[in-house]
Amino acid sequence: MTGVALGSAQGRWVVLTATLASAIALLDGTVVNVALRPIGLDLDATLANLQWVVNGYMLTLAGLVLVGGSLGDRLGLRRIFLIGTAGFAITSLACGLAIGIDQLIAARVLQGVAAALLTPSSLAIIQATITETDRPRAIGVWAAWSGISSAIGPLLGGWLIEILSWRWVFFINLPLTALVVLIAWRYVPKSPGIARDQRSRFDVTGAALALIGLGGITYALIQGEWLPAMVGLTALASFVVVEHHTAHPMLPLGVFTIRAFSAANVMTFVTYGALSALMFFLVLQLQVVSGYSPLQAGLATVPFTVLMLLFSPRVGALMARTGARFLMSAGPALAAVGVLHLATIGAEAPYATQVLPGVVLFGAGVTLMVTPLTATVMAAVPGHQVGIASGVNNAVARAGSLLAVAALPAIVGLSGDDYAIPEVFSAGYTEAMWWCAGFLILGGLISALFIPGRRARTAGAAR
Repeated sequence: MTGVALGSAQGRWVVLTATLASAIALLDGTVVNVALRPIGLDLDATLANLQWVVNGYMLTLAGLVLVGGSLGDRLGLRRIFLIGTAGFAITSLACGLAIGIDQLIAARVLQGVAAALLTPSSLAIIQATITETDRPRAIGVWAAWSGISSAIGPLLGGWLIEILSWRWVFFINLPLTALVVLIAWRYVPKSPGIARDQRSRFDVTGAALALIGLGGITYALIQGEWLPAMVGLTALASFVVVEHHTAHPMLPLGVFTIRAFSAANVMTFVTYGALSALMFFLVLQLQVVSGYSPLQAGLATVPFTVLMLLFSPRVGALMARTGARFLMSAGPALAAVGVLHLATIGAEAPYATQVLPGVVLFGAGVTLMVTPLTATVMAAVPGHQVGIASGVNNAVARAGSLLAVAALPAIVGLSGDDYAIPEVFSAGYTEAMWWCAGFLILGGLISALFIPGRRARTAGAAR
């Protein structure tokens, strides 16, 4: 395939399709956080149940995103993209129709499977379809509009909950996914995938061990049981052994011998864990303790995403002058200051003085961090491994988010119906914010110690 020009009708439709698909997955994440308290009250859910509403989705997405990318390469991007999109629609309908919390959690687990097929294929379709000269601009459009979807997610979620119900947080996916399927079927060209006789053996064992490992540890952290933790740790240890010895590993472990790559992924794990835990706790604190409506709680977090949307492109230019290490150290430190300000939110929480400054500081810090972090991951590996590098970093970010949301409530002493008791939840919230600030500071220290500076990169390039 020679490629499709972005300025052509087909090129515009291809980018719209990929962007809409990515937006749906991002929208789902931000919208569901706002809906947690209404879901809990309507379905008589415990705090552990609400953790599973978030983590059931993230578990299968984190565990299978590398599998989804591999299947797209092997069986054809459009085929896997369409299967993932259709699956996301069906599971969204199941979420919205759930009459009990267990049904909702099961549907969210399956929704994560669909997202693992959909997410890696959306950007890969642009990479495979658009001409090389137009590709950077197409990816820029994809990134910008994906960011906008994150920004409007809390607002849309709060509005849907107030005028309809939490179920429409999931039902809204149906017309969007239908539109994606129709456009993709008409305009996205078929990709043949790898011929059957040229395909290497698919790493089924590795994929299963990764999912069992993450699932066992997540279950243990949420439910407080030790046996699943042992199963999970054993599965993860076995995963490392299998990936080391198999001829065609899902995760080539050699990439972790690159110091910058390993350090950036450890930093990703702790900082994205802090980000997800903060969003989980903050929207509950604002509704349970401060008396905000779902719409108001959703609006409270919008400045964070707006900052990322407006200034992330400029951070790339700033990085050219300062280097990645400085921004990856200073960004988490600034975000930690914002988290510590947010830790003071209580029953009386005027937005302009007690919420907005913390959200802005946190958003500014994360904005400074994300672009250089992504650039460092991609620049650390040889050109033929950028795909696996991106997939690994995506999986690490999801795993950090998954485990942080699973572990922190228990660490700060929250369980059962505590999310519905303002005094109890508020005490746990404050302690959780201190943990999040600590994770961010740890991420900054890792960057300062192990990410190469500008001089090291320049010298490496000169050699």
